[in-house]
Amino acid sequence: MPTILTFGDSNTHGTPPMTNRLLHHRHGRDIRWPQVMARALDWELVEEGLPGRTAQFDDPGMDGLMNGHPALRQALQSHGPLDVLTIMLGTNDVKTRFGATPEQVMAGMAGLLDLATSAEMQDRQGGFRVLLICPPPVVEVGVLAADFWGAAAKSQALPPLYAALAASRGVGFLDAGQVIAVSPVDGVHFDAAAHLALGAAVAEAVRRL
Repeated sequence: MPTILTFGDSNTHGTPPMTNRLLHHRHGRDIRWPQVMARALDWELVEEGLPGRTAQFDDPGMDGLMNGHPALRQALQSHGPLDVLTIMLGTNDVKTRFGATPEQVMAGMAGLLDLATSAEMQDRQGGFRVLLICPPPVVEVGVLAADFWGAAAKSQALPPLYAALAASRGVGFLDAGQVIAVSPVDGVHFDAAAHLALGAAVAEAVRRL
């Protein structure tokens, strides 16, 4: 049975829209998009979603442990052999405290793709394909609005940058913002309907790889 690793942040983990920053919930297996995708493909799934994960930043507000680059290396060294890796990150990189431009966010994703497509990782896994997923734009509302002040415009600029990056690295690409939108409750996370729709769309994108 083919194996797929889904690498991402809270929206890969399955965090529902938040009304209280102190509560930590998770959508069930019947809802989370990686599970929906894996069932549609009938593939084995490795879920690797961490709330707060970035593509490149050590977040001082979250124990300084959110940089996705070492985490991706560890995940690729821990799991396998893999047939497909999906990466959906960038939402947390546009947080106000990082001051990153869209181009800098894209550069962080380039580092992850370069790691995933490196000879070391490809040889270690026996070769696998990569699907880069651009997250839908954030909306500055709800209990997370202050964290994402100024981030809406930055996240709206990411899809063409991600698409060009994917083409330059020879990997697959999916713009999740063309399939779903973030919840109007907190402007960052996905509701159940969005997870179901994204899971189906990612399954189709994986079939096209």
